[in-house]
Amino acid sequence: MTDTSHSIIDTRREQIFPILAPAQIERLRRFGERRHYSKDDFVVRAGTQADGLFLILAGEVSVIPHAEHASQITVHGPGSFLGELAQLSGRPSLVDGIALSDVEALLVPSERLRDLLVQEAELGETIMRALILRRVALLEQGVGGPTIVGRETNRDVLRLQEFLRRNGHPFQRLDPDTDESARTLLDHFGLTRADLPIVLCVNGDLLRNPSEAVLARCIGLSRPIDTTKTYDVAIVGAGPAGLAAAVYAASEGLSVLVIDCRAFGGQAGASARIENYLGFPTGISGMALMGRAFNQAQKFGAEIAVPEEAVHLEDENGCYVLQLASGQSARARAVVIASGAEYRRLKVGGLRDYEGAHVHYWASPLEARLVADREVALVGAGNSAGQAAVYLSGIARKVWMIVRGKGLSLTMSSYLCERIAAQPNIEVLVETEITGLDGENGALKGVRWMNHRTNEETARALEHLFLLIGADPNTGWLARSGIDRDAKGFVLTAAGGKHALETNLPGVFAIGDVRAGSVKRVAASVGEGAQVVAALHAHFAETQKPEAALV
Repeated sequence: MTDTSHSIIDTRREQIFPILAPAQIERLRRFGERRHYSKDDFVVRAGTQADGLFLILAGEVSVIPHAEHASQITVHGPGSFLGELAQLSGRPSLVDGIALSDVEALLVPSERLRDLLVQEAELGETIMRALILRRVALLEQGVGGPTIVGRETNRDVLRLQEFLRRNGHPFQRLDPDTDESARTLLDHFGLTRADLPIVLCVNGDLLRNPSEAVLARCIGLSRPIDTTKTYDVAIVGAGPAGLAAAVYAASEGLSVLVIDCRAFGGQAGASARIENYLGFPTGISGMALMGRAFNQAQKFGAEIAVPEEAVHLEDENGCYVLQLASGQSARARAVVIASGAEYRRLKVGGLRDYEGAHVHYWASPLEARLVADREVALVGAGNSAGQAAVYLSGIARKVWMIVRGKGLSLTMSSYLCERIAAQPNIEVLVETEITGLDGENGALKGVRWMNHRTNEETARALEHLFLLIGADPNTGWLARSGIDRDAKGFVLTAAGGKHALETNLPGVFAIGDVRAGSVKRVAASVGEGAQVVAALHAHFAETQKPEAALV
């Protein structure tokens, strides 16, 4: 791993690589089994599933990214443990662990690791913190994951980078115009720049402009769903509501499956900074908040399948079956619909031609690099738009904020209105709408807008447009399910169900932004995620078969 003076490994080394005391090692023994490795053996190999977490009892293990000429990350000796977040969910290792001498280790399998984290609170806190910080270090240094070869401005490169970033998976990008390693890779595989982008997975597989689903399978992010298992609850959507439901349900002993078509976190995960969420007075990025929830759900044993898209829900012999776009299916005694909303698009010609590289629906560090010291236009007047405008104002030369209404105060929190007013490089244009986009060959060159009060049209030479104009409910997949929805497509609850948040189908609940009448706030979604678990228990108590109650 590249050594920099301000790296997280330098500043938090004792937390990232703690040495367990003899008493802690003794408490840990009941969760594991002894293993022996000879000098030069692979304890873990990048790209292949690791057996779990390894506590080193004797000897030393070197941890190295799986790449030529890679620098050593650390050496684990007695009392130290080998593993990171991948081992919590039984996914492939992101690094190589090679025995430097004969090694005695205590292997804690992934399923027992989750038991350890729950049953040994103090020790579990030390281990969980280390696992999280190790992933942060890999993300910081861009090692331990796939390599994307392609230009930064290519829409497919941006798509793949954003998918990996939103799923908390490390990667590196090589530019064929400036990086000799990229040209060497192209020559090695007999490829030309017309073949770009390509992705080289840690397991050695080469992918040519893959879909998110293909990339997820290659890196071990997605795995087959157990079609023989009936889960207590299947949760559709891994945003704030879905993850909250997963945490509370799994922590109370229910078997939980969460599916999401793209990434954990939903729209909240794309927020640059959330400042009005209880307990974070200095604010927190949406990715950081949702990453914590994602790890917490896994800690309690929730299974999370990403990317998996639900396409149909049906009742089959007293259980619900989710049909997925991948051709797989999942069975559950109850279903929680937390599928959130889909980004709303402007009705302007040629918009799709520029999406991905020039038209954006969130403002993340990836987009920020593209707009540094440039002028950009941003459409929207809600909190998400306000957060994005403030974030971009610290990077872009100027932000033109296009607002259809007469002002921001009716749709945006006052603290954001004040902050926007204080930024000299944000100009708010009220009663204004985008009227056209200019460009060619997928490259945006200009944006036009009209002020409806003056009927004056303005054209600016802009290459990037941000759209944060709300969202429509993601409920098209429920069209044949028989679930009642309102005129706008939001799921109706309570009126037809026995329990709060229940739909007209017994045992099917809706929470978060997808539910009709919900408060569109992160805190409200989290609250509904917790509330629905009580409704699930009540439903199970009513539908439990007498013979099952005696077990």
